[in-house]
Amino acid sequence: MNRNYAIILAGGRGERLWPLSTFARPKQFVTLFGGKPLLAHAVARLKDIVPDTHVFVITSADLVPLTRETLPQLPPENIVGEPVGRDTAAAVALACGLVRARDPEGVAAILTADHLMADEAAFRRVLADAYAVAAREPAVVTIGIAPAFPATGYGYIACGEPLQAPEATPFRRVLRFVEKPDLPTARAYLETGAYVWNAGMFIWRASVMADAYARCAPDYLPLIERPESMPGLYPTLPKISVDYAIMEKCGNLLVARGDFGWDDVGSLTALAAHFPADARGNALLSPATLLDADGCTVAAQGTDRHTALLGVSGLIVIHTPQATLVCSRGAAQDLKALVARLPQNLR
Repeated sequence: MNRNYAIILAGGRGERLWPLSTFARPKQFVTLFGGKPLLAHAVARLKDIVPDTHVFVITSADLVPLTRETLPQLPPENIVGEPVGRDTAAAVALACGLVRARDPEGVAAILTADHLMADEAAFRRVLADAYAVAAREPAVVTIGIAPAFPATGYGYIACGEPLQAPEATPFRRVLRFVEKPDLPTARAYLETGAYVWNAGMFIWRASVMADAYARCAPDYLPLIERPESMPGLYPTLPKISVDYAIMEKCGNLLVARGDFGWDDVGSLTALAAHFPADARGNALLSPATLLDADGCTVAAQGTDRHTALLGVSGLIVIHTPQATLVCSRGAAQDLKALVARLPQNLR
């Protein structure tokens, strides 16, 4: 544990979860799941693997106060605010610099603030094994998710030869990252058994990741070497994901296969999967009365407003003190376009 570090990326705005998620209080602060923010879940999952003093959160500068309030157990200086958004390549480079300044051979995990794990004990076992392999091997380790269905909304990782390792978790060489597929391609991936979902979790020694940036994305090296230069340097950096900048190029990647009930709860359609449904498929997360309604999701945050549904199917109804959303399940994928039309104070 003394060399284990974790960096939680928490700068997203979560428009696809509006109005539960807003610009001022985005999805990492949503409290529907177990009564505490998703961000708090992300830190709690690290118990007994990473000490609180080794956990960093990288978020937007304007969200630093709320993040510190949400995570009082972390040192305040471990909550770092980006002056501007520059996608994940910059955030991961900054993470590398922060860990490297503490321990050049520290082992860091890049994790996200808005995922759920149904079996957190299984997640911890996989993560602990990933730390062990990353500490030993000159490689970047990623955790791939055993696909439960032919998803078209996730990227995939093609797995190659197995790594001979003593850990219980199976590790394989990464052949390549592939983009979000169409449905026939996703079905073909599932049939081969050689593909996993890319969940955006990476574990590496600081020296290994610094070398990967030096080879693949040298523009970011000054940030790794001098993370304190972030305020002035950050706006000058390319805006690109770490997948494109590093992972698709560096070559020395291993993937751990994880099967712990992972879900990226990034959209309203994902809510129903985490709560019991009635006999007609309605997931009711707040007070509601239904008659002749099927496949609906009703939720409220910060209010006890009652909902009544009559003769409808496939609706999503969300209440907050500021706004109410009513949309069909099929239209929820276009929610970002609706949010863009809202008055600024409601976004």
